[in-house]
Amino acid sequence: MTQTIGNPLSWSAQALGKGLTSTGDIVEELHPHEASPIVIRDIEIADLRHALSKGYEDFLAMRTDVMWMVLIYPVMGFVMVWFASTQSLLPLLFPLVSGFALLGPVVGVGLYEMSRRREAGLETHWSDGFNIAFSPAAAPMVVLGGYLMVLFVGWMMTALVLYNVTLGPAAPVSASAFLDDIFTTPAGLQMLGFGVALGFVFAALVLTTALISFPMLVDRRVGLPLAVATSVEVAWRNPMTVAVWGIIVAALLALGFATFFVGLIFVLPILGHATWHLYRRAVAPAGPAMPEAEILEP
Repeated sequence: MTQTIGNPLSWSAQALGKGLTSTGDIVEELHPHEASPIVIRDIEIADLRHALSKGYEDFLAMRTDVMWMVLIYPVMGFVMVWFASTQSLLPLLFPLVSGFALLGPVVGVGLYEMSRRREAGLETHWSDGFNIAFSPAAAPMVVLGGYLMVLFVGWMMTALVLYNVTLGPAAPVSASAFLDDIFTTPAGLQMLGFGVALGFVFAALVLTTALISFPMLVDRRVGLPLAVATSVEVAWRNPMTVAVWGIIVAALLALGFATFFVGLIFVLPILGHATWHLYRRAVAPAGPAMPEAEILEP
């Protein structure tokens, strides 16, 4: 039957219908649907360079589509800064911006799918990144995304409590006075030190549980628990490499933020595509087990 493209309202209704059809199977989709063993590889710094290089190649090959997709995120960044720049919310400005990184794996889901299709030699369009929402992987990714949102809210609440017990609870007089208090007063330095330490804990939780799990759910129907367990195992086996990757991600995101979010148009897609290729280096494709690799049974 010939398919036609309707108006945006009709397309949205059809897409919503597909999503509602699959909601009844959410619990089932959280469990594995394939019997292939999970083969974990050791990764090194050279694999990070490879992943970034391949991510950059994907970005160049799909730069128009991808840049259009991620243009919304710098806009969201500007909105967040505008929202937090009011006097009463000024102490939450940095936690809000830095907390954006906690949601990074969710932002990259569409990019993982585009890299997967390009790797398979399939024709790829911007819509392919959104169509992942109507795939069997949608249910476990929504649950995992909810977990990241809980961490984000937890980070914001932690930052607010930390401000209240150090420099607060009164709102800063101005942005310049707030910065001066942070770097020149004992309470400000205490807030800064504890904030960095606690932020590291939240970032480590996201990096450990979501680095591999999201691209794995895009690639294979392994179920949510096994995808998360695989991500944790990759981090456990390669702590230094994964830590370096976290530093690279933080540095590139900081660069994107420093350019008033414009740099995110380039940073986000490159990191998203690179994460897919890092997953490929860390977890072997479905197939026979490989020697000297740890296997997690579904």
